[in-house]
Amino acid sequence: MGRRIQHPILSTLINLISRRFITALALFLGTGLLIIFTHLQSSDGFTIIPKYASSDLIISLPTSLPSPKPHPLPPTLVQWQDSTNSGDYFSQVTTTEVGYLVWSKFPVRVYVETPKFISEKQAQTWVNSVLQAVQEWSNYLPLTVVEQPEVADIKIVRKAPPLQISPGSNIPRARSAQTTYELYTTNNVLSHHFTILLSPSQTGEYLIAATRHEFGHALGIWGHSPRQTDALYFSQVRNPPPISVRDVNTLKRVYEQPTTLGWSLVDNSNIN
Repeated sequence: MGRRIQHPILSTLINLISRRFITALALFLGTGLLIIFTHLQSSDGFTIIPKYASSDLIISLPTSLPSPKPHPLPPTLVQWQDSTNSGDYFSQVTTTEVGYLVWSKFPVRVYVETPKFISEKQAQTWVNSVLQAVQEWSNYLPLTVVEQPEVADIKIVRKAPPLQISPGSNIPRARSAQTTYELYTTNNVLSHHFTILLSPSQTGEYLIAATRHEFGHALGIWGHSPRQTDALYFSQVRNPPPISVRDVNTLKRVYEQPTTLGWSLVDNSNIN
């Protein structure tokens, strides 16, 4: 085979094109990985974790809990009827160490913290969006907004949730929201309260959707729906849905279940 002679200018041009192609390919792959990683971050924005953190909370549960019993349904759920037979996702709701996380005293008191370090107008817009989602849930459970955080059952704060380490990975991922509950006792009655953190990156309809979703957890739906048409779907979607019939059906079933919350730690059954 004869020796192939390549023109030096042509050779330089080919090398230059090759380098640019490799650079462009690397950039494309890198961008693709970034898009996938960002998608993973945003697709798993909702977490639910119990915590025991303060000296005035019970650090460990009492050795003798009251027997789980259902509370009477609030009138709003007694009146709720699903004429569409849409079903529910109650099977996805997780019970906890104290039973189902239902409220037994109404109205449930909600505190929305006014954000700091942003303009007054932005802060008011944020509060209004959060309150809109709270108002939506008030159709199904009695709620009231309070001005003092210390008396609140549910506190909502504009704050980035802690980074989350995924199982099998050391890469921390951002979350768009987080809901946690704490247990405590008052007059020997086992009680709980919730804190909802909403990432400052959430705005507009996505802020409302995140609040709607997390508030559903705080009202007792301790789990996720597998359907995108439900507010408690496990991930954010492009077009967030309102509270669905299935969401309310699930809420009602949760409130029909036994729990140790709201019952006395002292057994009075044998007292004459």
